[in-house]
Amino acid sequence: MGKRTTFQFSVLCFGMAFLYVPMVLLIVYSFNYSKIVPVWGGWSTRWYTVLFESEEVWAALTLSLKIALMNATFATLLGVLAGIALARFGRFRGRTLFTGMISAPLVMPEVITGLSLLLLFITLGDLIGWPGERGITTITIAHITFSMAYVTVIIQSRLTGMAQDLEEAAMDLGSKPFRVLTDITLPLLAPGMLAGWLLAFTLSLDDLVIASFVSGPGANTLPMLIYSRVRLGLRPDINALATIIIVVVAIGVCIAGWLLFRQQRQRERDMQMAATENLKTGY
Repeated sequence: MGKRTTFQFSVLCFGMAFLYVPMVLLIVYSFNYSKIVPVWGGWSTRWYTVLFESEEVWAALTLSLKIALMNATFATLLGVLAGIALARFGRFRGRTLFTGMISAPLVMPEVITGLSLLLLFITLGDLIGWPGERGITTITIAHITFSMAYVTVIIQSRLTGMAQDLEEAAMDLGSKPFRVLTDITLPLLAPGMLAGWLLAFTLSLDDLVIASFVSGPGANTLPMLIYSRVRLGLRPDINALATIIIVVVAIGVCIAGWLLFRQQRQRERDMQMAATENLKTGY
């Protein structure tokens, strides 16, 4: 048993090191004074100064954040509706086709998705004159197309594992379906909706392939900017930019985890108080 525990611990340490040691090295080299990335020239914050003075980086970051926020919001709304339809509406005409269309972006190569969306936008431009040019609108629509599928899977799995006792009790007491949805179903889905929103936001902020197909001149997202710079050779300011992204994402994950933990603890306290009250009243 001891050998097995030691082996499992070693595998865990190796996996954690494989994931996080490169990030630690990237953060360390972001404070490298030398202009040549692999050569250590001493501790310095000069590349953070260069980064904050770069208008190109700020423009790309602003565009990526706008797209990610819009994508996460609309993908969550559509994903919640699709997840509820698949989990609560039972068998309906076209369910198999609808399920296949939801699952397709999950398994479709990004190159195929990007190319198909590019052809779609070109065809629409020729037929109805929209979109007039490719940019933030086309990138956002493309991101919603595949992000919604991930949110749908999360919401559907959450609903499948969630008992319908409260919903059925509310309907037995005379509540309308929409009231049950807003007062019971959606609050219970809140953790899944938050997880889906964060996943959609991350997927949008990280996407390079699809955005490269559906973007136009002057619409460079942050991944596209980083990729174009890395192709010309590693630059220390890219390390600084990546370090800032890692720190921001880590803070966001910690806050989200704390909120979910706090909500879970509050739910457990409410259930305990309800059980105690039932014991006092004799029910």
